[in-house]
Amino acid sequence: MGCCSSAESKRDWKPLEERSCTDIPWLIIFTLFCIGMACICGFAIATGAASRLISGYDSYGNTCGQKNSPIEGIELSGRDQTENKYVFFLDPCNIDFINRKIKSIALCVFKCPDTELKTYEDLKKFALNNGSELCSYDISPTRYAKYHLEKETKCPKLPVPPSKSLPVFHRCVPVEIGCYAEFAQAFVTFVSDDSTLHRVIAGVMASKEIIFGLCLLALVLSLLLMVVIRYISIVLVWILTVLTVVGSIGGTGVLWWLYVDHRKALNDNAMSIFGKAVVSDNVQALLVYAIIATVATVILLLLMFFMRKRVALVISLFHVAGKVFIHLPLLVIQPVWTFLCLMLFWIYWISVLLSLGTAGTAMKHNVTGLVEYQMKGPLQYMVWYHAVGLIWVSEFILACQQMTIAGAVVTYYFTRNKSQLSMTPILTSVLRLIRYHLGTVAKGSFIITLVKIPRFILTYIHNQLKGKENACARCMLKACICCLWCLEKCLAFLNQNAYTATAINSTSFCTSAKDALTIMVSNALRVAAINTVGDFVLFLGKVLVVSCTAFAGVLALNYQRDYTVWVLPLLIVSVFAFLVAHCFLSVFEMVVDVLFLCFAIDTKYNDGSPGKEFYMDKSLMEYVENNKKGRYKPSDGPEMKALAH
Repeated sequence: MGCCSSAESKRDWKPLEERSCTDIPWLIIFTLFCIGMACICGFAIATGAASRLISGYDSYGNTCGQKNSPIEGIELSGRDQTENKYVFFLDPCNIDFINRKIKSIALCVFKCPDTELKTYEDLKKFALNNGSELCSYDISPTRYAKYHLEKETKCPKLPVPPSKSLPVFHRCVPVEIGCYAEFAQAFVTFVSDDSTLHRVIAGVMASKEIIFGLCLLALVLSLLLMVVIRYISIVLVWILTVLTVVGSIGGTGVLWWLYVDHRKALNDNAMSIFGKAVVSDNVQALLVYAIIATVATVILLLLMFFMRKRVALVISLFHVAGKVFIHLPLLVIQPVWTFLCLMLFWIYWISVLLSLGTAGTAMKHNVTGLVEYQMKGPLQYMVWYHAVGLIWVSEFILACQQMTIAGAVVTYYFTRNKSQLSMTPILTSVLRLIRYHLGTVAKGSFIITLVKIPRFILTYIHNQLKGKENACARCMLKACICCLWCLEKCLAFLNQNAYTATAINSTSFCTSAKDALTIMVSNALRVAAINTVGDFVLFLGKVLVVSCTAFAGVLALNYQRDYTVWVLPLLIVSVFAFLVAHCFLSVFEMVVDVLFLCFAIDTKYNDGSPGKEFYMDKSLMEYVENNKKGRYKPSDGPEMKALAH
């Protein structure tokens, strides 16, 4: 497949022109792989696993809601269950967590019990009135009330709690939480009225309106930050810097003030015992939050002090990125479409995985005499194939987003007359991806998959051997996991730049990766100065959104200090705020990276002379020309001099 050839053919540089299909063999491989996943899904449907998953089946191999064929060696198999559409478990609370299944006889019934059945006489009346026999098929309802030894094993455990059927999977599920007391006894003891966890959960329930409002605030702040980036990018860096410093110092000061205030309130004798317990938990939480905020603020201030002379380097690039979002506003919602595609694929993947759990040949268990479905031979490896498909296809979808954004930004950058841009540049980029570059995306995502799989395997081994391996083995496993993680991040960054080079020159993945790597190495100081500082500024934006949301959360939750524990509500809000800010600002970060590579390639092939005019934006061109003339201060650092070479 020609990963990297030693001799590169000379070609005229014509961005966005002379498109050709790239990495066709890898597109064929990926297509065949997807066909294999479809065959696994077809196998689950053809063997009846999908219907058994949706309709359910009893312990004798009969699928509920349909006629069944007899199974050799199983006396109660082959029954007509057309009228009995629901699965009823004799002891639904007897769950085997290791094997992830219910250790109980399952029956197909006409109706789930809607009232509590306390005696065998109640079982008899329910069977005669509703046609639902809740004991094994070989026991007549008239024998329910009579004494016989089979009652204990072939009839449900009394009392039978009221149940309701799941809307899709037709299982009778008890509606009373008391049914699960056997395996939840330790948990129930732990969350008694005096436990910390109970107060935490109570705090979340009492603050659910505040949590929802703060999550909405995080979304609004992220959108507002995108608007700020779009329209006032010139002063954005300094605004973010000042606000982050003020927000970090102010937030840390407020946390320490609230800690002192709550310590004083803890000594109030008029407070109830429950109120004192809540305030005591809040005092501990505030102390931890205040210490963490203090350390984070000190580190943040030190980073900003050492990078203060380099912040100005990204202003022009941010200004151009703001213009990109003016012309391509729909770039902001690209993560939404990617998330929807991932969700649909994950739902499909989980459905097939669950179907495989009920696929295979019906086998009689030697001990219980009941039916279990097992896959033997090569078929049992379909689950591993399916697991690899989860990683590769997920990475493929994420890579398609990167290629789409790169193609749209490249189109904007290398179009001299912006008024001639198509009405739908993002749609044009998607069509170009589908028509020419799916093979490149498949190859790049497969490389990431090759690194992820061993990392996941080593992580699984490390978790399974926790506490059993010696110190040397533990250190070696952790070192391997860290090395693979670092390699994955480096390859992901190289892949993103390779997709940009492919979008520009329509070259194969390896050629694009080699070109991108050569350009980044030859512009190492520019990469270190512009790309790193740009990512740092966007990180400050994420910190700003999280800080403002958490600060608002502290002020809002302060009015519920007597009955709300802050630990979980504030943590939920902060995590959600970071994820939302990361979702929006990651697109801007990607745009900045693409613009920088376009700028580097533009300066590589053009020098501004007639016939070799720059494609770059006027403001960025003025910035470069000023640096070419040596208009920099000696204190600006080596990266400013690098821009002037």
